[in-house]
Amino acid sequence: TSARELRPDILLMDISMPGLNGIEATRRVLAEYPAIRIIMLSMHADQRYVSESLRAGALGYVLKDSAIDELLTAIRTVSRGQRFLSGSIASVILEEYVALAKERTNSAFSTLSPREREVLQLLAEGRSTKEMAAHLHVSVKTVESHRKQIMDKLNIHSVAELTKYA
Repeated sequence: TSARELRPDILLMDISMPGLNGIEATRRVLAEYPAIRIIMLSMHADQRYVSESLRAGALGYVLKDSAIDELLTAIRTVSRGQRFLSGSIASVILEEYVALAKERTNSAFSTLSPREREVLQLLAEGRSTKEMAAHLHVSVKTVESHRKQIMDKLNIHSVAELTKYA
């Protein structure tokens, strides 16, 4: 209701509020007033709170025990339309990102052999099978074999799909 009456440019939202939590309140405010930029204030450094806040549309997340300078920096940053995370929060998010990146198994860079990546690159450049064979100094059959292995590894079912992927 305050957002409706005051129409602020920036709203500092407490994640823990009686009745309606800050994450749901952020969703509701932004559904009605998408131009408002929201910074979440919280005592929780947990990745789940941060992720849910950002998914709800908050542009910033600042811990309540942060120095006033950090809050001012967050306000300035968010006022420019950029995201801001408290330093300790940024490291939590970065650690989660690195862990998720390690879990990914169907990336072309982690799944394919160096030669298969080379074939994929040549395909992306629009080279024909014959041109790839000449460039790689292998037979056309070998290029076709690499292409088949790439398709199998990436669960791609047509050359058109593979070309689009490349």
